[in-house]
Amino acid sequence: MGQASSQAVGGEHSAAKPLGMLVAAVGVVYGDIGTSPLYTLKEVFSGGYGVQVNHDGVLGILALIFWSLIWVVSFKYMMFVLRADNQGEGGIMALTALARRAAAGHPKLRSLLVVCGLIGAALFYGDSMITPAISVLSAVEGLGLAFDGIDHWVVPLSLVVLVALFLIQSHGTARIGILFGPIMVTWFVVLGALGVYGILQHPEVLNAMNPVWGVRFFIVHPGIGVAILGAVVLALTGAEALYADMGHFGRKPIARAWFILVLPALVLNYFGQGALLLGDPEAARNPFYLLAPSWALIPLVGLSTLATVIASQAVISGAFSLTRQAIQLGYIPRMHIQHTSSAEQGQIYIGAVNWSLMVGVILLVLGFESSGALASAYGVAVTGTMLMTTVLVSAVMLLLWKWPPILAVPVSIGFLLVDGLYFAANVPKIVQGGAFPVIAGIVLFVLMTTWKRGKQLLVDRLDEGGLPLPIFISSIRVQPPHRVQGTAVFLTARPDAVPHALLHNLLHNQVLHEQVVLLTVVYEDIPRVPAQRRFEVDSYGEGFFRVILHFGFTDEPDVPEALKLCHLDDLDFSPMRTTYFLSRETVIASKLVGMARWREALFAFMLKNANGNLRFFNLPVNRVIELGTQVEM
Repeated sequence: MGQASSQAVGGEHSAAKPLGMLVAAVGVVYGDIGTSPLYTLKEVFSGGYGVQVNHDGVLGILALIFWSLIWVVSFKYMMFVLRADNQGEGGIMALTALARRAAAGHPKLRSLLVVCGLIGAALFYGDSMITPAISVLSAVEGLGLAFDGIDHWVVPLSLVVLVALFLIQSHGTARIGILFGPIMVTWFVVLGALGVYGILQHPEVLNAMNPVWGVRFFIVHPGIGVAILGAVVLALTGAEALYADMGHFGRKPIARAWFILVLPALVLNYFGQGALLLGDPEAARNPFYLLAPSWALIPLVGLSTLATVIASQAVISGAFSLTRQAIQLGYIPRMHIQHTSSAEQGQIYIGAVNWSLMVGVILLVLGFESSGALASAYGVAVTGTMLMTTVLVSAVMLLLWKWPPILAVPVSIGFLLVDGLYFAANVPKIVQGGAFPVIAGIVLFVLMTTWKRGKQLLVDRLDEGGLPLPIFISSIRVQPPHRVQGTAVFLTARPDAVPHALLHNLLHNQVLHEQVVLLTVVYEDIPRVPAQRRFEVDSYGEGFFRVILHFGFTDEPDVPEALKLCHLDDLDFSPMRTTYFLSRETVIASKLVGMARWREALFAFMLKNANGNLRFFNLPVNRVIELGTQVEM
């Protein structure tokens, strides 16, 4: 989460000072987890779980929160997950590509790991809708404590803030991104100061650092012991952002920011809220805001709103970044990607994703109306993604890093046990409102798998009627057609077969260009492919060449720019001599063996509305000829 937005802040991190990198990391990486104190303890004690606001209950919950932060974030993510970098890149799709490469020799396991990655990615989109809704709602709800009778304005005001946030996305976040770091540093300093203020009233709350209180809570509350983890996990929301933003800040700045500022501030604030509850159990209705002195309430609401907007921005930008990675890896149809910064490649905007998220967020706010009600929908997406991350990291540890099983297996089991408990605690929420991210995840999973399978079937169907290139070239030698000047570039998924566009062009126009290039674009399971490994060129004679361009899943697939690297005397890719021929397939659902008819119809609809190769590969509009063909699936 927050991957795309981080590039504006951290794009020049190699030259930045360590302190500057730490501040930038705080501003982008920790917005989500940093706003969790707004609603976590309120949900625990006011969410209908039956936890008594007494000495044992408060210390038990605080112990669970404290040790969850230590185990899940400090140990799992900092010590293990952040080491699973794919050439420095992080995030669920980058990890999926890494795990897919690690399991290359085990086809069934490879397929299973890809499914896990797709499930995690699908749930992430649900999280991308819930995070802005619950964060902004919880911040604006503070106004109800400052002004009587304003409660009915919480939803409209939240919608105004959220809609404005989505409307400015197309302008990019580079300018406001500069403010993220200082604002979030101020936020964490305030969190820590409020926590110290509360702890000084009841210092005995610090006893909750003893894990015995957490164990005692499970013993005393056997009925709600596991269920309460569904609320405790709210303190961990945003942990995935630590991993997603690693490529732009590096592991060290993220880890330093966590241990130096974020973790102490969060722990102090949670314990300060706990101290408040020890002295005033009635404060459970909103312990975060009631912890502050009355004179500080209004400024705190303003700062909270800024912090939640930053957290929301990071998640939205992260959705853009994840979508681009999924497109490059072939799991999502091509969409128009708008670059909002001439300096930073990662500053992107995808309109279809932005408006879809906005509609989802608006529906969530209108449907749930409060952060407490929305909390029931939150944990399912978060814990599901965390569980999938653990599965993938475990596979990487064993298969790629070749860690000895005596070390990797116990660690993996420990992670899976904790993540499994958190996920199990959130399963009952599916019938309490948590169905929203699950349904969204299922829909997105079906769309991604249908697109991937459909594209493979489409290639197979085209291959069935394909003409092998050597046979075609032999026939050209026997009956040479009229050749015209220039270079014709035919995009094809199969470099060893004659593209349909080439056959159609020869059939209808009765001509061939002097140079004919069969161009295939290949996406690797790595983020970036260096320029020296960008292309392969083979000559078949008679003016025919095969060119394979290699891109990583974060590279910009600019085909004309990449072809400039092909320095061959026989090939001339100058703009006024090069014509690009594209084939646009129209899929017709049929009874042929492949996918279910409804999935074939769905794939046909997705293919029809997908962004074409022209814009996606940045081809010159006035040098492209598109030829169509119909294919039965």
